[in-house]
Amino acid sequence: QVQLVESGGALVQPGGSLRLSCVASGFIFRIYAMSWYRQAPGKERELVARISNTGGTTGYADSVNGRFTISRDNAKNMVYLQMNSLKPEDTAVYYCIPIVGGHPAPFASWGQGTQVTVSS
Repeated sequence: QVQLVESGGALVQPGGSLRLSCVASGFIFRIYAMSWYRQAPGKERELVARISNTGGTTGYADSVNGRFTISRDNAKNMVYLQMNSLKPEDTAVYYCIPIVGGHPAPFASWGQGTQVTVSS
């Protein structure tokens, strides 16, 4: 079955950096676009970044554009999120998921996520 395992979250000070990783299994990783979502306490889950199946096209939410970079390694079935210049409002649980038609793939379930806390 589809498995998505996120890691790399931590407590970091404002202005700091983190690199999140996600390893995927149970589907043909290289043919699907991938994404990172996040959910802050009391808020809806939101799309943060997306990357095409080849890695040639990326897109970002306005709130993270210029600070976050999404990348992938199709040989390792992994997707990454490099987060720089972190702000307290980036605090959330971060999830990766394949996307189809701009939405989470119907065959995938959310993983456990990885907690990112930005605080001094």
